[in-house]
Amino acid sequence: MTIKRSSFGVFNSISALILAFFLYSGTAYAAHPDVSDSEDAIQAGQSLFNANCRTCHRLDQNYTGPALRGVTERRSLDWTKKFIVNSQALIQAGDAEAVALFREYNNIQMPSHDFLSDDDLMNLLSYIEYGDTADATAAADGEGTAEGQAGGIPSEYLTIILVVLVFVLLLILVVLGLIVSVLKKYLNQSQDLDQDDKEFINQKTDLKKVFTSDAFIIIITTIVLALVVKTALDGLYNVGIQQGYAPKQPIAYSHQLHAGEYEIPCQYCHTGVEIGKSANIPSANICMNCHMHIQNVDGQEGISPEIAKLYDAYDNNKPIEWVRIHNLPDLAYFNHSQHVAVAGLECQTCHGPIEEMEVVYQHSSLTMGWCIDCHRNTEITTQGNEYYDKLVQLHSESKDALKVKDIGGLECAKCHY
Repeated sequence: MTIKRSSFGVFNSISALILAFFLYSGTAYAAHPDVSDSEDAIQAGQSLFNANCRTCHRLDQNYTGPALRGVTERRSLDWTKKFIVNSQALIQAGDAEAVALFREYNNIQMPSHDFLSDDDLMNLLSYIEYGDTADATAAADGEGTAEGQAGGIPSEYLTIILVVLVFVLLLILVVLGLIVSVLKKYLNQSQDLDQDDKEFINQKTDLKKVFTSDAFIIIITTIVLALVVKTALDGLYNVGIQQGYAPKQPIAYSHQLHAGEYEIPCQYCHTGVEIGKSANIPSANICMNCHMHIQNVDGQEGISPEIAKLYDAYDNNKPIEWVRIHNLPDLAYFNHSQHVAVAGLECQTCHGPIEEMEVVYQHSSLTMGWCIDCHRNTEITTQGNEYYDKLVQLHSESKDALKVKDIGGLECAKCHY
């Protein structure tokens, strides 16, 4: 009996197809059975999501925080509720999963939502698990995301793809080895083999030849090049992005103490936020309005070291050299008064839970995609403002609410003047 060498190629193809079938045929995740998929619950959850979560989260994409869909499959329902209500309590208690998430996303603190009832939490989870897939559709249609304007595969998915490809390659090698072993055993039992066939079947694998073969070198080179290209693309996509940046300041000023515990309004220190382009960094004079009478920290005697630095700047008429945290490129125009006084946005919309920050950090990515995404989804408040009457009339036939994108919010000249 003469063996055709092409038979091994047929077996290779069949085994690869079988392997691919088992690797890529799977079932969708299953949400927790207590999470309702009713339309009313999903709609109620969508309102809660848009009001409290949309700034940092998307259903199907990693954003400032992780993608949320499937969370009740990945985590227990009770843990998920506790994390939504007060993530910092879990982190401070040393919960391993909470601490891991906190570190993975640059130690960005999620604001507490202790005002949500249990029904609110269940409705929110209903939308997270069964809500629309607008985020994924928008990305596919080139709508723009916080990841950037390229509309390509997010970098974390590229890593997963590369790992899966290496894993598949190893599995294929194992399967082919098993097939060759079975075929060899079967053919050796045949009585019709001539001497050449027996020598071919029972030949030993020379590992040195395998590792020096052109195919092996090409595979390794391809993997190395793919990793290098991915690393380069990650670096390019992150040029100019300082999300999580928290520089050391000349005076250890605590927003958690001043804006959180003492509830000092942001506008008291940042006087330009409602009347001009810049929010303004407070001068030593504004600080001294309070610290002329407050010279120490609770429990300390005398002037505290940090307040002493303030006195030194004030007495010597020297500006405090605060380190700028939020930096936009010179080619981009942003006006604080337009967003705060006219649009009525809260500071936390862009700056995050500033009242909880002991050390201020850049909460949002502040990329072009992040701004455009906000303009696409933010509704215009037109009540009591005659400026919008004609626009509301023109937009009345549309089923969608009037949003920033409908009044020129996506025009290039709005931000690039």
